[in-house]
Amino acid sequence: MRLHVADHPLIAHKLTILRDKKTPSATFRQLVDELVTLLAYEATRHVSVTDVAISTPVAPTVGRKMAEPRPIVVPVLRAGLGMLEGMTRLLPTAEVGFLGMKRDEDTLQVETYANRLPDDLTDRECFVLDPMLATGHTMVAAVDYLFQRGARDVTCVCLLAAPEGLAELEKFVGDRADVTVVVAAVDERLNEKSYIVPGLGDAGDRLYGIVD
Repeated sequence: MRLHVADHPLIAHKLTILRDKKTPSATFRQLVDELVTLLAYEATRHVSVTDVAISTPVAPTVGRKMAEPRPIVVPVLRAGLGMLEGMTRLLPTAEVGFLGMKRDEDTLQVETYANRLPDDLTDRECFVLDPMLATGHTMVAAVDYLFQRGARDVTCVCLLAAPEGLAELEKFVGDRADVTVVVAAVDERLNEKSYIVPGLGDAGDRLYGIVD
């Protein structure tokens, strides 16, 4: 498993505003969109391309275009949906699938309640979107689901990660699969409620305006 922390002044600036509990939902959504586009640039650094012959107004040349099969972007519902537009802005030809997963707050076990993905993902490059990599249980379930269906490699795009979540995912992946995690920051730890510290709270609630 590879970890890439996108260390950029614009990312740090936007993340700081996201963390602030006074930031309203409308601003939060806009910043998530902008942040994901910046993270998508790093996440797609090694996306598969193929050579293509074209003619410019001046001369023939050889360029590159996205290779087949097309990559697939997989937001984990519900919070991952707020990251979708930022990702597809850089991958407009990608296919989009959805995984609905929720964590039982008592047992921390992950339940899948929705699946809108092809049954066969053989040789596909997959980009999983989930704002928070906290315990790692949801991401492990999503990655396992994709590789069981033949995905070639998986890139997990998250705003924040906790060391515990990264360790859980790395333990699951081992040397068996090609997985990359791209994040804006790795935070200190999880608290007793499995929230990332200092974190930014519940990303889904803040995206959609449901707050305490």
